[in-house]
Amino acid sequence: MARRLLCRSVGVFQLSRTSVPLTGTRFHSQTEPEPLTVKQQNHGIRRIILNNPKKRNALSLSMLESLRENLLTDVDSDDLRVVIISARGPVFSSGHDLKELTSAQGREYHTKVFHTCSEVMTLIQDIPVPVIAMVNGVATAAGCQLVASCDVAVATEKSTFATPGVNVGLFCSTPAVAIGRAVPRKVAMEMLFTGRPISAHDALLHGLISKVVPEDRLEEETLAIAQRVCQASRPVVALGKATFQRQMAQGRDAAYATASRVMVDNLALRDGQEGIRAFIEKRKPVWSNKAEKAHD
Repeated sequence: MARRLLCRSVGVFQLSRTSVPLTGTRFHSQTEPEPLTVKQQNHGIRRIILNNPKKRNALSLSMLESLRENLLTDVDSDDLRVVIISARGPVFSSGHDLKELTSAQGREYHTKVFHTCSEVMTLIQDIPVPVIAMVNGVATAAGCQLVASCDVAVATEKSTFATPGVNVGLFCSTPAVAIGRAVPRKVAMEMLFTGRPISAHDALLHGLISKVVPEDRLEEETLAIAQRVCQASRPVVALGKATFQRQMAQGRDAAYATASRVMVDNLALRDGQEGIRAFIEKRKPVWSNKAEKAHD
């Protein structure tokens, strides 16, 4: 899995088998001495924190590259069970850095920005562990795209979501890919055509996010979801996530055919059989967290 993901990410990063409790990445902006992202991992939960609040956590090329490295590092390690993406400051992310999108940068640079952004968004959905967005504040344009790309999203009541590119002459076409798959078509089109923000409660109603919580409970509620994920078998979750992604792109009959094959594959896993035995024996399962087979 990691090899395929690395190929998609141009092979510029080397995976390390050592997890560091709290680290910043090597990507820095010229005017900001702090690391653009901070990575923390404990008990299977990796925290990735967007760390450029002075620039509204804009998804500059350097920020995107830093986020990509944080996602890929030790992605196949048994110690990694779930990823949480959050941000420092009142803005989760304002989207692309518009200073990088002027004519002075040129078409080749612009192409690299959007190619890297697309890589990161698809990577979030392709890595074998769930990715949770923990949102406290504004998420606009590619920042809203980031939320929509995550598997689960928990937001505070004050959070808002928007695709305001149309108001600055740059229609949010790439955010529309993720948002259009998360919310009903007419809701997505209104967001894209008007640029008007929607509230956290409307985002929940339309399926852009999973849960709305008071600000003082954001950390608690998000970690509770992550901890529940950690209690499940890692290979079973990985198999389920990959299958769900395929099903969403298929018609009904093809989706059922895919799901049926995967259910049989799941039953062949040692952890699949352990879970069934534990249920029958009325005990807690003891996961191997290895993709080992119990039978062919």
